[in-house]
Amino acid sequence: MRRREFIAIVGGAAVAWPLAARAQQPAKLYRLGFIGNDPTIPTQTAGKAFIEALADNGFVEGKNIVIERRFAESNAQRSAEYVAELVSLNVDAIVASGANNILAAKHATDKIPIVMVNTFDPVGLGIVSNLALPEGNITGLSTQVSPDLAGKSLELLIKAVPSISRIAVLTNRNLTQDRLQLEVLEPAARSLNVALNLIDLRARSDLEGAFAAIQRDGSDAILGLYNGPILTNRKPIVTFANENRLPAMYPFVEAVEAGGLMSYGATRAEGMRRAAIYVAKILKGAKPSDLPIEQPTQFEFVINLKTARSLGIDIPPSVMLLADRLVE
Repeated sequence: MRRREFIAIVGGAAVAWPLAARAQQPAKLYRLGFIGNDPTIPTQTAGKAFIEALADNGFVEGKNIVIERRFAESNAQRSAEYVAELVSLNVDAIVASGANNILAAKHATDKIPIVMVNTFDPVGLGIVSNLALPEGNITGLSTQVSPDLAGKSLELLIKAVPSISRIAVLTNRNLTQDRLQLEVLEPAARSLNVALNLIDLRARSDLEGAFAAIQRDGSDAILGLYNGPILTNRKPIVTFANENRLPAMYPFVEAVEAGGLMSYGATRAEGMRRAAIYVAKILKGAKPSDLPIEQPTQFEFVINLKTARSLGIDIPPSVMLLADRLVE
């Protein structure tokens, strides 16, 4: 082989090597922070919908994306601590579920993109100033449906159990979203000729006092407003209601899946699926400010017939026809 030919071959190989090396470079590993209140969400339908939607959009957990999960369980101090951890990990984006976690994320960073989900009134809470044109690093989904949803829940509860006359309303009046719901619920109760017994439930430590107040005041039914404490404490609430043979309406289908009688509210699984799509868009280069904040369009009325039978409640056929799903 001539020297000139040898140099040409070696030179060609030298050019090819870096090209091949670049082609074999592993794909970027993204790191996503997730902070919520309910530690069971990864095993729920909503949590699974989130992971499936990420995969459908090219991000497979354990392959090209790592998810750092934290659960504050409606504790504001814990929210701040966990968000600080996620920021220190330099995650590529943060999914924040629940107003306490979203506000903590907002205060912790104005650089890392934040996708919010499961908050009732992001404008009223000062998270964003405009749903259609979010500014800065926050976008996502709002559960800011009309507060009339609370009135509809009350109406369905009374239709299902016409004999009830005094309803214990589990609420956290420190939350703007609960105050808005109560503004609709109280006149609705008067028009339906039922009394409301407002029971404050802000954290797990309030459960014992809340249950004692329900028994003391003689409530014959329970209505839970849409907030984090109702979701994270659904199991003890459902157990108390069923043991005391109290018909109850919950804002989350997860309570019905845990044995609760009925639920009416936005479909959380769809919200989490949409949140995953927002995450995928951001990781692919979209700016949060270019993504309008979505509001829920799907609502679900679910009845647990097994629980109805155990409580001796005969749900009218007209009400069962209104249900989107019946749990046997």
